Amino acid sequence: MSSDIFFVRRPTLAIVIAIVSVILGLVALIRLPISQYPEVVPPEIVVNSVYNGADSVSVEQSVTTPLEQKINGVDNMIYVRSINANDGTSAIRISFEVGSDMDMSNVLVQNRVSEALPTLPEDVKRLGVTVKKSLSFPLVLVTLRSPNSTYDSNFLSNYASININDSLSRIPGIGQLTLFGGSDYAMRLWVSPQKLANLGITVGDIVKAVQSQNVIAPGGQIGGPPAPENVDSTYNVKLSSRYTKPEEFENIIVKSNEDGSM
Repeated sequence: MSSDIFFVRRPTLAIVIAIVSVILGLVALIRLPISQYPEVVPPEIVVNSVYNGADSVSVEQSVTTPLEQKINGVDNMIYVRSINANDGTSAIRISFEVGSDMDMSNVLVQNRVSEALPTLPEDVKRLGVTVKKSLSFPLVLVTLRSPNSTYDSNFLSNYASININDSLSRIPGIGQLTLFGGSDYAMRLWVSPQKLANLGITVGDIVKAVQSQNVIAPGGQIGGPPAPENVDSTYNVKLSSRYTKPEEFENIIVKSNEDGSM
């Protein structure tokens, strides 16, 4: 008797086998991993840092080498490569074995970076060292442009940084966003080396003057406790905030002489 005739004469058995097959298929569909493409590219963790004013050689000797010495040998690591630029930036890319848990790898690299922080320059520690998951190639490139050339690249770059980056970063699977072109709005101080030499001032003196005078100081309170019995109100004193205008930076006192001149 053929199998077709066997199931035709026993419809109940055929229905039961079909139901069981469907149930097993649904269970396998839920539990088995499904992906369109297999993982073939080693995942990466990137460590970024900035050392303002340093060239690529100084960045390599002062920042990249101490970090690499601590990061080298982290669990499941394949190899590490770094890029040092003359603008003071450093990027260390650590490649891990395919299938590694990137969240755990990120934590392990962060722990190694924390061990190297005490040996880094103060400027680098002040700006911070970031550790993020990354890809060896960009996933999506998005172009933001002004159709009538109304806005320049700096405006578009800052618009994307303020209004677009946060929304994109919340998308599941997005690890890092990089802006190409343009620069952040900031106050830049230009100095004349000849004038500095004539006045006996160094760039470090200017940096210290800006850091000490461009601050947010607490103003305290008027009528705060303990206060006399006839004081019924308490007022918080708000002092001037950080400098936002070029004229305010021009009035910074860099050096005071004994004769009262500045």
